Amino acid sequence: MDVSFLGGPQPQLGVGVVAPFDFALDRELWRWVPDDVSLHLTRTPFVPVEVSLDLARLVSEHETLDAAVQALCAVSPQVVTYACTSGSFVGGVAGERAMCAAMAQAGEIPSLTTSGALIEALREIGARRIAVVTPYTKSVTDSLEDYLGEAGITVTGRAYLGLTRHIWKVPYRDVVDMARAAVVGAADALFISCTNLPTYDVIPQLEAELRMPVLSANQVTMWAALRVIGVQAVGPYQALLDPVARRGPAAMTGSEPAGPGDGGPRVTPEAAFAGPPAPPEGEPLDGIDPPPYPPEDPGPLPPV
Repeated sequence: MDVSFLGGPQPQLGVGVVAPFDFALDRELWRWVPDDVSLHLTRTPFVPVEVSLDLARLVSEHETLDAAVQALCAVSPQVVTYACTSGSFVGGVAGERAMCAAMAQAGEIPSLTTSGALIEALREIGARRIAVVTPYTKSVTDSLEDYLGEAGITVTGRAYLGLTRHIWKVPYRDVVDMARAAVVGAADALFISCTNLPTYDVIPQLEAELRMPVLSANQVTMWAALRVIGVQAVGPYQALLDPVARRGPAAMTGSEPAGPGDGGPRVTPEAAFAGPPAPPEGEPLDGIDPPPYPPEDPGPLPPV
């Protein structure tokens, strides 16, 4: 059969993605991408360090980024993004900007990071007070809050799992439980951190329940990268991407924040879900100690 009349494959726009060596959610990234765009992924070299501030620094060194971007440039992407939240907020706002500059210089193409994309997305939806959910330890979660504070974003409440590995195995139910625990103040939006944490399907559910926009690390990364090349990310019923969702219940944000002088130092309410999530029955998570209490019963929130 002669198929020459087909004219070959359709032209594709390319998005280069630099991911940490342990990134396991390639398929999730693709779900935000339309058919005429291809993702070209490369990973940073393996280092024997668990998820921590030390790992965040190691996987975001400029020499590492330089080599990764140069490898991606072999396939001529139109934009390059560094898909790691902790790796791009660990150096603060100045560190994130320096990473973008280093990648842009290495590839001579537009470059961005997940944490930079988050700030851009929060500005897009007009959110300045947010609740935060992370799979990280307390120290890494603290670093995220510091980064947001530098960018003028207030964290009204937060919840974290305290994990140091196997983050991609966290089920949606645990993400939902953390979100419910984190949204305790007058927040404009919720942010779910970490590109290795699955979020695509849970975003519309949480927006409908919490009645506010819900952003996730992978979502803002793809949204920002695609916007650079003039393409709309695909995400039905997600307020950042879908104008209909933004006009619906997801646009019903919390009440106005209290003014200055309303009662001394502000303390961020938080919930720590100690230990890893429960694996599916009959499928233990190798090498991870059991949590001190079941994840489905994290106990009372700490006093504020």
